[in-house]
Formats: sequence, structure tokens, C-alpha cells
Amino acid sequence: MRGLEFKGLNTVSGPIIILRRKENVGFGEIVTIRDREGAEKTGRVIELSDDYAAIQVYGPTTGLSTDETSVEFLEKPLELVVSEDMLGRVYDGLGRPMDGFSPPFSSTFLDINGDPINPYAREYPRDFIQTGISAIDGMNTLIRGQKLPIFSGSGLPHNRLAAQIIRQAKIRGQDESFVMVFAAMGVKYDVARFFIDTFEEGGVLSKVAMFLSLADSPSIERLITPRCALTAAEYLAFSLGKHVLVVLTDMTNYCEALREVSSIRGEIPSRKGYPGYLYSDLASLYERAGKVSGGQGSITQIPILTMPNDDISHPIPDLTGYITEGQIVLSRELFQKGIYPPVAGLPSLSRLMKDGIGPGMTREDHKDLSSQLFAAYSRAKSVRNLVAIIGEEELSPLDKSYLSFGDVFEKKFLSQGEMEDRTIEETLDRGWDSLSVLPRDELYRIKTELIEKYMPMTEN
Repeated sequence: MRGLEFKGLNTVSGPIIILRRKENVGFGEIVTIRDREGAEKTGRVIELSDDYAAIQVYGPTTGLSTDETSVEFLEKPLELVVSEDMLGRVYDGLGRPMDGFSPPFSSTFLDINGDPINPYAREYPRDFIQTGISAIDGMNTLIRGQKLPIFSGSGLPHNRLAAQIIRQAKIRGQDESFVMVFAAMGVKYDVARFFIDTFEEGGVLSKVAMFLSLADSPSIERLITPRCALTAAEYLAFSLGKHVLVVLTDMTNYCEALREVSSIRGEIPSRKGYPGYLYSDLASLYERAGKVSGGQGSITQIPILTMPNDDISHPIPDLTGYITEGQIVLSRELFQKGIYPPVAGLPSLSRLMKDGIGPGMTREDHKDLSSQLFAAYSRAKSVRNLVAIIGEEELSPLDKSYLSFGDVFEKKFLSQGEMEDRTIEETLDRGWDSLSVLPRDELYRIKTELIEKYMPMTEN
């Protein structure tokens, strides 16, 4: 059934068109725009006044004539057709197949903006996810239903790390594995190809639904891509009862598109020119994760963002850190040392880690060991700064042992192969091996009985 169609525009400004409002038009309503040749584009009503409607066009507005362009109001929000057959498929940023096959056969259409979850219906995340990566499993544990972003920088291997997490993520003690939803916004073709090839080689492509808005796609399309991906994830998790891991990259490109639209609309800018509603807009994406009481499925989110100039105080990582439950921060210093993955030990954090580790979940020594590793690595970093001032020969024997610990910790614990999948037991054992270079009386955060049980028999 066709909706109301009107001909003629008042203004075309970048990706925004404005026309006189002749009928009752709804905010967020989806529209079809046809140029003089009959070519169709999709748009959405983003602002209304008594006389005019502003429409955001998901595509280039080149060739749109103010006289010959027609706009059809479809009287519904933008929807995505969802089905279990979405797995193993590749879609564009608007949820249209780009792998040469027809759309999934389904009669289920969902609003891409999602349905809000009653906070009372949410279940607190507690299930440990084993990624096989020691820097995450041992010190910044990922929990099922958590949103844990990766803060990276230009040129750092965040894509390789994300692909490794997708290949290796599993819930201990359960046979059911994850399905994945991957959304890329503004990435280059070689990055998209890397993920597709990696998933094929790892044998997980059949369990991944990919939404790709490439660098040559309209920047406005990036605002829709994560919403389409999260809609697919919600269907797989809450309707089909699957455990879904969602990776969103790069959230910086998403925020840049949001700033572009805000500027065109003439909105008053906030920090760095981003709109004042950047926090609530990001929250509308990040909060679409979690578990629902009584349900079988879950959504775990790993957003990736590249910090401009490696500035963790930039508005995008700053606001993301307030909304999410921690962050994995990649270090350029470790990367330049040749360490992969270059996860910075001290600024990284998982706020839900304490609820998903310990007896029955990982191992009894996990909490104390992690705390001691953080403390010892912090001391090692301080000693390294001291060496730059007074030289290593002036250090006390204790400081020299901490200096040795820092090197061992980075080489044995943090560093691992890109295809290396470590169990949590192996990760924890490597942590004990690193601490073995320190005097026993320096392990003040670990219970004595745990030291006696797990510490390797090594003379200090």
C-alpha cells in the first residue's frame, strides 16, 4: 500500500531536504524520495514545525531538483526484516543484502530503534566469557551481557583484536557458542575484506551477520548501521534465545556523521562541535545490551572507537566511558615494543569483572591475582620512570626486581599470538609465573594459602 506522495521541495542542503508540511506527518517516519528519473532514495523525518518537515536522506542528494522531486510518506518507522537466515550474510548500512543473494524470507519486520527494556526486567550480568586473550580474561574480564568498549588509536591493531575475540569467545561450562553481529561504519574496503576473510578462515562466518557501511557510502548511512545491527541482535537474542556478541566499529565515524547532521541542522554545538545530545544518542545504542530475566538469550557489546590524537579525554571516549562498564585501552607504547595485543594494563578496566570470577566461575585465585598484577605493574611503571632520571644502576634491589617483573609480565602474560587461544587456567598460571620474580613479602594482595598453592617453586 502506497502512502501519501507530494511533489516539490523547498530546500536541499547537504543530506537534508525540507518541504512544506501539507498533511499529518509523524516524527521519525520513513519516506521514499524519487528524483526526476524515478530513482529512489530512503529518508527519515527528523524535524517538524507547523508548516515544514525536515528529512534526512540516506544517500547522496545530487540530482534532486526542488521542482521535480517527489516524496512519499510511508507512515511507519524504518524497519528491518529479521530471520535466523541473517547469519552468514553481508548487508549494507541500511540492512539491504550486498552479497548477491535475496533478502531473508521472513514476515517479521522490526523497528530499527528497538523497544526499551524495563530496567526491572534486566538480569545482572554474571557469566564469564573466555576470549582466550590473557590481557582481557585475566585482568579485564568480559561478562555475558556487558558492554565493554575498546579504546584504540590510528594504526593500532584493534581490528585484529576484535576479530580474535569473535573467533575465540565462549562461555565456560556451556556447549552453546556465540553468534555474532558485526557492524562497520565508515571503514575502508580492505578493513571490511579483512574481517570477511578472517571469519571465513576461522570457520565462523556462518555464525556472523555483517552490516557494512564503507568509507565511500554516504556518511549519513552510518547513523543507521549500528541500529540495524542491534535490531538483528535483539531478534536473535530475545526472540530466538541465542547468545549474541555485537562488535561496532568505528564509533568515532558514527559520531562524526552525527556532528555533520547536527551542523547542517544549525544546532548549537557542544564540546569539539559535537551536539549536546551526543551522550543520550550513544546511550541509545550502548544500552541495547544485556540479559532479560526469564529469557535464554543475551547481547554482549564490544564497541570500538579510535581516539583522536590518542586523547582519552576526547568527548567520544569520555562519554562512552560513562555509559559502558569499563574499557579496554590499547597502548601505542606497547605496540611500538612489538607486543600484541597492546592492551594497556593500568587504564583498562572491567567494572563487572568482580561478579564473574572466582570459585565456580574461573578459579579461586583469580581476584587476588589480578589485583596483585595491577599493583605490581603500576610499581614497575613507576620504577621505569625513575630509571629515566637516575639510571638503572642506582636502583635498589627491590626496584630492580619490579623492573624485571614489568618485562616478564609484558612478554609472558600480555603478549600472545594472534591465533593463540589460552584457557583461563593458562592465563592465571602465566600471571603466577610473572609474580615469581618478586619477593614473596611483596605479594601483599594475595592470601597466604593461595600463594602456597599456586606460586611456582622458584627461588627469589
